[in-house]
Amino acid sequence: MSTTEHEASTAWLTQEAYDRLHTELDSLIEGRPTMSAEINARREEGDLKENGGYHAAKEEQGRQEARIRQLEDLLRGAHVGEAPSDDGVVEPGKVVVIAYDDGDTERFLLGAREIAATSDITVYSPDSALGTAIMGRSSGDTVTYTAPSGAKIQVTIVECTPFTG
Repeated sequence: MSTTEHEASTAWLTQEAYDRLHTELDSLIEGRPTMSAEINARREEGDLKENGGYHAAKEEQGRQEARIRQLEDLLRGAHVGEAPSDDGVVEPGKVVVIAYDDGDTERFLLGAREIAATSDITVYSPDSALGTAIMGRSSGDTVTYTAPSGAKIQVTIVECTPFTG
């Protein structure tokens, strides 16, 4: 993997967001024995084919395990700390203002969606269609990307500054 590819796939998180996600991960891991006990208790209730409580507990366990894997992957590759330099280049950890052809503008943070829980700013993933299209570009650049709907959208990068929390 090249350095550019690695940087594009690395999530940038504030220390606050990292700590919150790490606490969530710890809580989910600590809850594993309780979930196992719940499943065992439901299993003891009888016929598993008609045991709604057992199946609900197994589904919940699956959701929790998926979230644990997601958090572990995110936190393992996260860049935590200060925002990148104020060089005007779009990268994770930057607040970007774009202008659409119709004159509307949008301001958002390019970073991990988990930051949205600790901030009022809209957050777009660097791996989104828009994020991928503007990554590495600079203020004044115009790019066209394909939205998930299939529509071609042209935007101009108006401003790109480090996220300050």
